[in-house]
Amino acid sequence: MRVLLVEDDMTTARGISMMLKASSMITDTAATGEEALELASLYDYDIIILDIMLPDMEGYEVVRRLRGNRVETPVLILSGLSRPQAKVKAFGMGADDFITKPFDQQELMARLQAIIRRAKGFSQPTLSVGPLLLNLGSREVRVNDREVHLTGKEYAILELLTLRKGLVLTKEVFLNHLYGGIDEPEAKIIDVFICKLRKKLAQAGAGELIGTVWGRGYVMREPALQCARFPAPELPAPSRQAAPQAAA
Repeated sequence: MRVLLVEDDMTTARGISMMLKASSMITDTAATGEEALELASLYDYDIIILDIMLPDMEGYEVVRRLRGNRVETPVLILSGLSRPQAKVKAFGMGADDFITKPFDQQELMARLQAIIRRAKGFSQPTLSVGPLLLNLGSREVRVNDREVHLTGKEYAILELLTLRKGLVLTKEVFLNHLYGGIDEPEAKIIDVFICKLRKKLAQAGAGELIGTVWGRGYVMREPALQCARFPAPELPAPSRQAAPQAAA
């Protein structure tokens, strides 16, 4: 997952960033509302964690402008304000959740995962695609009730594909989520990761889930949808030739 943290207090930002990175989340930070708006327009974040009291504008205004710019990324407000009016205003602007500081780390992580699941169309704690089950909390992957052991990068790719099921993801999108723009390798490394991931899923009985869209990228599809999208061609019926006329 990739998170945008908008917090002007450096100590708080550092602590939250360390917590998110410990859960293998790529985390970008912004100290102002304008910086947050620019980053949110450039990158595809899974969620934005936003403080209300920023040096250049209130977090409410950030949410209002995000929604006005058709940025649908979920927003979790993390603020020291506890009065009900602050929460009502945040929700009215388009925020998805509100947590008051100080907060419990486990509660924050649980709410993050729940918001992201719902935003991507998954209501259950475990994401499922065909025989694949992926648990965001434990990072456990199972196929047909058999555990599949993945490396950190392989899991991150599978999680990204699953959360964006049905969308074609380019190699650049994978690189941004895996490396966050820091020391990115060549794009062909994504082909290597996908190849290894497919092999492990195939060995467990789910090798058909990740499709290739030539010239564009990769996509996660439900098995039944793959069959419907690429139906078997109908063979033409054999032509019948007229029987030769008997000689008079």
